[in-house]
Amino acid sequence: MGHGRITVADRAEESLVHVIMEAGSFESGNRQRDDHVRSSDYLDVARHPEIGFRSQRLERSDADATLYGELTVCGVTQPIAVTLGTVAHDGKRITANGTATIDRYAFGITKAKGMTVRHLKITLEVVAHR
Repeated sequence: MGHGRITVADRAEESLVHVIMEAGSFESGNRQRDDHVRSSDYLDVARHPEIGFRSQRLERSDADATLYGELTVCGVTQPIAVTLGTVAHDGKRITANGTATIDRYAFGITKAKGMTVRHLKITLEVVAHR
């Protein structure tokens, strides 16, 4: 769960995204694993209850679009690129999805080496209302 703002500009490349997600809302479908991911070994939600993303630019090509910005996890901010999939407008609602790969070590999340992969692929599904 989270909240944010999408500013849609006349030129799509000038559009902006700012999102705050509740770190404690992480769900994998396994309660024991979820509790461990929320612990100080990983997301440390007690000290860092929010994960943030702020876009800087959108680049489009014939094949796809990439949203570049900064992701903040556990108080550490790193650059990230989100490859956008479908973006649909339905009246006052915008639905979008995208994927990104992050290096958890870059955010200081280094526990469980060998048990948890270093590079994580994230899939995002976002629904925004006016």
